[in-house]
Amino acid sequence: MRWVKKVAFWLLLAFIAVYTLFPFYWAIVSSLKTGSELFEVSPWPKQPAWDNYAAVFTAQPFGQNILNSVLVATAVVVLSLALGLTASFALARIQFRGRRVLLLAVLGVSMFPQIAVLSGMFELVRWLGFYNKLPALVLSNMILTLPFTVWVLTTFMRELPKELEEAAIVDGATPWVIVTRVFLPLLGPALVTTGLLAFIAAWNEFLFALTFTLSDEVRTVPVAIALFSGGSGFETPWGIIMAASVIVTVPLVALVLIFQRKIVSGLTAGAVKG
Repeated sequence: MRWVKKVAFWLLLAFIAVYTLFPFYWAIVSSLKTGSELFEVSPWPKQPAWDNYAAVFTAQPFGQNILNSVLVATAVVVLSLALGLTASFALARIQFRGRRVLLLAVLGVSMFPQIAVLSGMFELVRWLGFYNKLPALVLSNMILTLPFTVWVLTTFMRELPKELEEAAIVDGATPWVIVTRVFLPLLGPALVTTGLLAFIAAWNEFLFALTFTLSDEVRTVPVAIALFSGGSGFETPWGIIMAASVIVTVPLVALVLIFQRKIVSGLTAGAVKG
């Protein structure tokens, strides 16, 4: 019976792998097709249309769109981690009145749908003079990433031994030194996990990017892909759209593969108290 369990286990893993990887595989296959061939079910195109990948960068300034997404996502991650780290230290290690209410308020902010805050954010962006500028996307994306980052880092911060903090205080360390030199090295997996999730959220964000940008040179990749057109004709260039989707998905897959050990450590660090 043991071999039956092993076979069932590997069949289950194979099914999960196929189920999760097939959409990406089919996106690659579709990105190499043109015309009516897109509607034919085939494991691989007979004549791969590699020109679709070149057309992505000639149809509009897609290279600039990728750079915009990188700049926005990186800025969002840096600010979210910096603010989330200091806020989580106060919420997890300092006793003050209203701490629990404040933490619940932070969590509650993350539950608001984007459309509920869109009009208010639009007025704020216009008042600050950020409309059709990248800072508008950084500011708006912080609403999505900062509450989650604060909540997760607070959970990890609570699990750190109090003895480390007490020893640092005895040695005369300030709260800033405790955060940056004592706790920060121990929070590596948590920072990688939350930072990567924040990067993915900012990279894929669409509604704010569509509302707060106007010109092609400022748009990020999700909006750029959505606004691809067939030029003078009315046919939607699905092959080019799929090629663009593959191009913007590969960096995220690479980041996950590079930091997979840190991600697993970060997701499981709070599961068992040491």
